[in-house]
Amino acid sequence: MYFAENIKLLRKRRGRTQDDVAQALGLKRSTLSGYENRVAQPNMDALVALSEYFNVAIDTLVKVDLQSLSESQLRQLESGFDVFVKGKGLRVLVSTVDAENNENIELIPEKAKAGYTTGYADPEYINELPVFHLPFLSKDKKYRTFQISGDSMLPVPEGAWVTGEYLQDWTTVKTGDACIVVTLDDGVVFKIVENRLEEHRELILHSLNPQFEPYSVAAADIREVWRFVHYISDDVPESTADMQNIARSLFELKNDVKRIKEHLNR
Repeated sequence: MYFAENIKLLRKRRGRTQDDVAQALGLKRSTLSGYENRVAQPNMDALVALSEYFNVAIDTLVKVDLQSLSESQLRQLESGFDVFVKGKGLRVLVSTVDAENNENIELIPEKAKAGYTTGYADPEYINELPVFHLPFLSKDKKYRTFQISGDSMLPVPEGAWVTGEYLQDWTTVKTGDACIVVTLDDGVVFKIVENRLEEHRELILHSLNPQFEPYSVAAADIREVWRFVHYISDDVPESTADMQNIARSLFELKNDVKRIKEHLNR
């Protein structure tokens, strides 16, 4: 657990003394000092108060070693973009609704994708996006549609409009799922996901086109994940194979190659 080190780090980054924080939260300075020095454990009320004061989720305060994050990641965290990957209170999606309070499906065309990486949490940016509705989708879920570029996900053609379901809890992503992933460095990408969050706090992103090598993205560099629902295109795909079948075949082939290598190395 990293709670003691984390609250001390966050306090110092704000330039606050123990007296400052204790007074703001209605605590004794000695109580806060005890928390920071691991001689006392906070109760739930204190955890909630410290979480709200630093604008950081309780899970993150307790389970994430903030000292291991880069300066840019810490600034993102302090700006409200929590790096922890699970829990309803950790990320708030900026969204729009119609006149009857139904969720819109916002459309992210290719020319808007670069701006989306920085504007995804900006209500003004999201409000400027074109919107539409698909009556056959669940009203209980949030969807967004992105135009994809390149040929890394053939047979889904370049220029197709891919609709995804918003995932608040990234641990629910199954290996082999096709997802739109919004990343800090690579922007908006459409890939087959290999989930390694529990073991290594990362996703491995695979292309359906074997000419593209898979690569890893740290959880701290991910901003949003949208699970593939369907795509719309005016091109006839080169193959009629189902995407999930392709994904399964991709991972089966990968495992076969691994077994062959292990056999040859005996």
